[in-house]
Amino acid sequence: MVVTALGLLLGGRADSGAVRSGTRTARVEGSLRVAELPEVAEAVDAAGGEVEGDHVLLARHVAAEGRSRAFVGGASVPVSRLAEVAEPLVAVHGQADQHRLLQPRAQREALDAYGGERVARLLADYRALHAELLETERELREVVAHARERAREADLLRFGLGEIEAVAPEQGEDTALAEEEERLGHADTLRTAAESAREALSSDEGNPDALAAVAAARTLLEGVRDHDPAAGDLADRIAEITYLLSDVSADVASYAGGLETDPARLAAVSERRAALTALTRKYGETTVEVLAWAETSAARLAELDDTDEGISRLRERRDDLRDRLGPAALALSAARLEAATRLSGELTGELGLLAMPHAVLEVDVRQAEADDGLVVGDRTLRFGRSGVDEVEFLLAANTGDDPRQLHKGASGGELSRVMLALEVALAGTSPVPTFVFDEVDSGVGGKAAIEVGRRLATLAASSQVLVVTHLPQVAAYADRHVVVEKASDGSVTTSGLTVLDAAGRERELSRMFAGMERSETALAHARELLEAAGRATG
Repeated sequence: MVVTALGLLLGGRADSGAVRSGTRTARVEGSLRVAELPEVAEAVDAAGGEVEGDHVLLARHVAAEGRSRAFVGGASVPVSRLAEVAEPLVAVHGQADQHRLLQPRAQREALDAYGGERVARLLADYRALHAELLETERELREVVAHARERAREADLLRFGLGEIEAVAPEQGEDTALAEEEERLGHADTLRTAAESAREALSSDEGNPDALAAVAAARTLLEGVRDHDPAAGDLADRIAEITYLLSDVSADVASYAGGLETDPARLAAVSERRAALTALTRKYGETTVEVLAWAETSAARLAELDDTDEGISRLRERRDDLRDRLGPAALALSAARLEAATRLSGELTGELGLLAMPHAVLEVDVRQAEADDGLVVGDRTLRFGRSGVDEVEFLLAANTGDDPRQLHKGASGGELSRVMLALEVALAGTSPVPTFVFDEVDSGVGGKAAIEVGRRLATLAASSQVLVVTHLPQVAAYADRHVVVEKASDGSVTTSGLTVLDAAGRERELSRMFAGMERSETALAHARELLEAAGRATG
């Protein structure tokens, strides 16, 4: 119950099965003291929540239909934001984490965490160079793989630009030539129409024309001007028409005189239009679009023609990054080796305190050769995102044993103690405010269980430690003993927490020992264990 609730507060995946049948929502709330955690208070403020006094309330609501909501300091936030605030504050360890410790990646991460700020900085520097190298190599592969396609594209662009350059179109030229061709092709018809129009306006043959008719109308109105001013106004307006007709007649005559049949010019225009049409069929609807295509293609061609130089530049950058990555990997390896020596000694000492007095735990840092690897010093090594090192924890559980890999050389109980020793060691370099151990003492009993309880108490001196255990030897070392109890009214089962007083602890430990709360022998044993734990923890 406690571990599940913490998982939800840490942003874990919500399971609608956790909602009691017949209810709509399951709610989890946690009060976080942030008096000594200013960075957490800042994260709460950034999330829009409020810190009340020196506490902030975290909450998670899970609906029966599967949806969930998260709250930080009273503000509704995405679950990811809740995780950002809470997850760095709690380290939850269960039996699954023991199995994770068997993985080489987890062992390397544990060593890096123990190495502290120095290893973290060197690892960040290495990863930045490694990421840049991967991107450069990806870009180089892409350019080389597509070099043939790029060459074909360049040839097509070069051919198209050559065609356009040979024609040399001008902007708007196609429209102007279309108009000219239309005019030249109908020059005789246009000239006949213009001459007829001029004759209608002003006849050279003495035929009735517009000018004569208008002049006659003006003369009639001029003759009666003295009898009515309005007639005079009309005469003046007709006079203006006379001037306009005279001007238009002259313009029409000029237009007709300028129309000449020019077969040679018509042929030249038609030929030019055909050349432009050939371009507009391929490169654009108009000469404007053709010229725009030429401009864009010229830039693209310049880029494509730079392919060989680009490949050379990428290869130079790749070689430079590899030259810089080698020393970065070497520095990281040196820092890991130094940290591995210290961690080996500390873990061996911790295992001695956990009833494994003859155990030796070695943190082995080694590298693998690879023909296509990274040159590091005078060696060519296999490398990846985390460097060139392979990290492995080796355990010799007894005197005379050869160190073996954890998954081969450690029993379940020994693996539990190795993980606990590792947490105690890491607590000094990367402290976490709260540790939760969910039955990590599985497979441990007797004197070993007592030592596990003692080391957990030691860890609790600097951090808050919550332990879920079925071992009385471990529970006896707790500052506070809480029992999870279930109750049922016949229709609903509930779970609750009860904090035990001194007498309650004796009864609970005796039950854990023998399953009998009232056994005087078990009670005496529980009392003795509590006294021993009290003396050990001061």
